[in-house]
Amino acid sequence: MNVGFALVLLWSLPITNVLAELPQPQNLTLLTLNTQYVLTWDWDQTTTGNAVTFTAEYMAKMKKKKNWSRVCERTTHTRCDLTGSDLHYLGMYVLRVRASADGVNSHWVYKDFCPDIDASLGPPSRVELAPVKNLLDVTISDPLTSTQGSMKEHVPFLDYRILYWSRSDDPQGLKPKVVDSSNNLVTLPELEAWTWYCVMIQSRYDYYNKTSSYTEPQCRQTEGDTPYWQIFLYFLVSMMLCFLLVLLPSYAFFRFYRVLKNTFYPSIQLPAHIQEYLCDSSPGSDMPRLLTADSEAELCCDKLTICPEVLLLDIHVPPPLTAPPSELEQDSGRHIRQDSGDSGIYSTEGGSAQQGRSGGEPIRRDQEVDSWQTLEQVKMEAMGRESADERDLDEGVVDVCV
Repeated sequence: MNVGFALVLLWSLPITNVLAELPQPQNLTLLTLNTQYVLTWDWDQTTTGNAVTFTAEYMAKMKKKKNWSRVCERTTHTRCDLTGSDLHYLGMYVLRVRASADGVNSHWVYKDFCPDIDASLGPPSRVELAPVKNLLDVTISDPLTSTQGSMKEHVPFLDYRILYWSRSDDPQGLKPKVVDSSNNLVTLPELEAWTWYCVMIQSRYDYYNKTSSYTEPQCRQTEGDTPYWQIFLYFLVSMMLCFLLVLLPSYAFFRFYRVLKNTFYPSIQLPAHIQEYLCDSSPGSDMPRLLTADSEAELCCDKLTICPEVLLLDIHVPPPLTAPPSELEQDSGRHIRQDSGDSGIYSTEGGSAQQGRSGGEPIRRDQEVDSWQTLEQVKMEAMGRESADERDLDEGVVDVCV
């Protein structure tokens, strides 16, 4: 009996030494936000060269039956997430962690945890600003739990602290105004019209003196009575939009309708015989058609000359005038043209008897010569106009295709 007991005692001594040599995890800390809980600890990797694993467990204090619930087992990380363990926000728990290496475990390290007291409070999940004339309405959304629920389900007396200031204030001497409220809709007082204001909000739980961080600053401009120049500007812009969006498309549609109507339904109709000619589509019809590449018809062209109508001029010769006897006596000394008329020599011989015999003939001959010269001049002018007309017609010759 004594020998056996001594052997058991000797066998247990090395194990006790190994347990004493494996250190415990140090500095157990909880990282919390609303209902998210993460347990962390420190471990010195130089204490052992072998791979070390960790085990974390928790147990409720107020339960009669003490059972440890294991959350993380043989993990190599120095942290354990307790968010999914469904810890009650008002409950009290005991957490413990130990290290293991080569089948040897260290001693447990314990830490008490109460979410209602120890868990950090988060800021509002969302903030919206809406101007109402010269005021600002602030809409606050509650902080969210890990299941996207409202934190007011766990903290009924959740309050908000609102800081607001004018953006035009000097940043060095900034003194924001403070409004505390438990409502989710708050109207900021004492604001000026057409002024920019910035807002930051913090969640607060005064029972355990818990406060969150502030939200990011959000700025919004207040409104007021619309000035007259702005109303006039809005009117001009609306008129321009009305002109561009209504009048121009209407005018374009009207013009398009007029073109279609004048093309397909002209106001001036063609005569009936021309319409009948154009509507005749029989093969033997003389209606003009476009020639195709496969058409067997021959294209014949000939020169067509258009001549104007020739007007014949009527020449009226005045009757011969009979000179008085006194003038005949005065003209007895005139030269008389010879009967041949070719030499152009006039003779003064013959005496008074010859002059008396043919006293009226020189006058009639002169009148006939003048009439003949006038007729020749008219003929020459008519021939000149005909030659000019022929030149114009030569320039106006066109080709007519049959």
